[in-house]
Amino acid sequence: MSFSVMLQQLAGGMLVSIEIFFVTLLFSLPLGLLICFGRMSKKKMIRRIVSAYISIMRGTPLMLQLMVVYFGPYFIFGIRISMGYSLIAVFIAFAINYAAYFAEIYRGGIESMPVGQYEAAKILGYNRVQTFFRIILPQVIKRILPSITNEVITLVKDTSLAFVVAVAEMFTIAKQIASAQTTMMPFVIAAVFYYVFNLLVAIVMQKVEKSMNYYR
Repeated sequence: MSFSVMLQQLAGGMLVSIEIFFVTLLFSLPLGLLICFGRMSKKKMIRRIVSAYISIMRGTPLMLQLMVVYFGPYFIFGIRISMGYSLIAVFIAFAINYAAYFAEIYRGGIESMPVGQYEAAKILGYNRVQTFFRIILPQVIKRILPSITNEVITLVKDTSLAFVVAVAEMFTIAKQIASAQTTMMPFVIAAVFYYVFNLLVAIVMQKVEKSMNYYR
């Protein structure tokens, strides 16, 4: 197999990996904020339920969660699994897993804010919603960006776990080519892809962090 053909085959897997990455962020970041609100709720029952959810998501392997989301509908409810469901299962499992991590990052940022910020907003006539979204959240985002960046970089590498439910992302295709052609080249290409992708993520996040320096 020529190098160009190998790249063409891996390109399809690269697109799937990128799709998993962006869809996960699209859903997990806002979901994480909602979970954070539940974790900080004044109602004890809600707080306990959300805390249990976060504990389970962070305490069990993402690979196992992928399998539960994929096989669960059949073994629990007897629902037949279609071939197209595998990618949807990956989106669901990744989103709920990363939302748990983002929720705790959000919570750490929110709880680190000085009480004086809330008091000043109250004096200025802001209600609770206005205070949070106009004053607290922008400062929280600035504080948690390094932690968010770490999770995003981890997400890039975790996309390779999609093979568990037969989603042909880039690493899966690389393994197939390497096995068929008895060559390490597909793994080298995959490694370069992950590194470059993570490098781009780091550069983008650094620029975002610099753009928010006015919160110092």
